[in-house]
Amino acid sequence: MRSRVAPWLASRKTPDPGPVRVLVHEDTDALRALIARDPVANVFIAALLGPGGSAVPSQPGTVILGFFEHDGEDLDGACWVGSNVVPIEASAAHSAYFGRWLATHWTTHASIFGPAEAVLGIMAELANVGIRAQEVRAKQPLLIMDKPSPLPSNPALTISRSGQFEEILLAAATMFEEEVGYSPFLGGEENYRRKVAWLISRGHSFSHCEPNGEVIFKADLGAVAGMATQIQGVWLNPRYRGLGLSAGYMAAVVNLALALAPVTSLYVNDFNLRARAAYAKVGFEQVGTFATVLF
Repeated sequence: MRSRVAPWLASRKTPDPGPVRVLVHEDTDALRALIARDPVANVFIAALLGPGGSAVPSQPGTVILGFFEHDGEDLDGACWVGSNVVPIEASAAHSAYFGRWLATHWTTHASIFGPAEAVLGIMAELANVGIRAQEVRAKQPLLIMDKPSPLPSNPALTISRSGQFEEILLAAATMFEEEVGYSPFLGGEENYRRKVAWLISRGHSFSHCEPNGEVIFKADLGAVAGMATQIQGVWLNPRYRGLGLSAGYMAAVVNLALALAPVTSLYVNDFNLRARAAYAKVGFEQVGTFATVLF
């Protein structure tokens, strides 16, 4: 669904960008230092940047905005702007500037996600000029674990293999549709297939399948960086729900994730009480609150 924009939006004069500008290659070290302030909250960007990346993204049509203090000398906040919008160490003041920049340069984005204060601040500025969201999930507890679960892990959970691709793809697409209400193939089936294949090839897809290939449980590491990982795409086959299996599977996911970085994280909708209870049982603790805006 395309977001709806007020008809007068395109005719507005471009405002003074103030302390915001698009980052250049020379800003890379400052961006890395900014990300390092909170490796858990910023793991998505850290994973995209990687060990040899630049503040100028390689993805077509993507930029990173920077908020500079002290006459442009110090990078104090940033915002990834691509198919998704992701604030980085952005305060309420930063997010207001980023939101105004986005409104002026508006193009359709799939979502805004990250720390709640920044995400909601950006969306408030967009709403002021008539840009509307399809859905706003304002409270998503950000949870972490930095040690194995005290619960027994399910030994049947393993790293997915390339031969399981079609079954994992079906489970991933089903989970996506359950979560957001539409098929991920609407945004381009080939792109989604490549994403799932990439997760499997990197060893970042975990699953337990029936002998016939049907997926019982799956989870992914959607972001992997040196200091943290982020668990996404958690899905339990409906035929196995209500049997108390989730905690053992999640304990196994944590063990696999901690082999790659010292902390693993996830964020969950506050209204999903069953999932929150399962994560608490495994040993996850809340360290912050995310929000997601869907367009």
